[in-house]
Amino acid sequence: MQVFDKIISDRGSRYAVAGGPAATRAEAAALLAGLKRNKRFAKATHNSWAAILSGEPVKDDDGEAGAGALILQMLERAGLHDHVVVVTRWYGGKQLGGDRFRHVADAVRLYLRETGLG
Repeated sequence: MQVFDKIISDRGSRYAVAGGPAATRAEAAALLAGLKRNKRFAKATHNSWAAILSGEPVKDDDGEAGAGALILQMLERAGLHDHVVVVTRWYGGKQLGGDRFRHVADAVRLYLRETGLG
């Protein structure tokens, strides 16, 4: 699993992005569990993720409404299958409104660029 931490900061909220190969829901769950073994990620406000596993789209907003769908849409556009991408947010106390979607998209773009998968 690759993790890019402290990539975005806005009004106290901080973001990270992580991901790795997974072909099944069990592998995706194991990847997420591995990320949450790090106490910092376990205490995050949201760990939103998405993947296209064996051709089946799967997503979880983890309370950040719409984030999983946005990640999934970006993975579909990139043609990235059997790979989970997780965007983590630590809430900073101020509402971000629509900017939170821009931050999720920027995090996924960074992941795709840095890993060479996009």
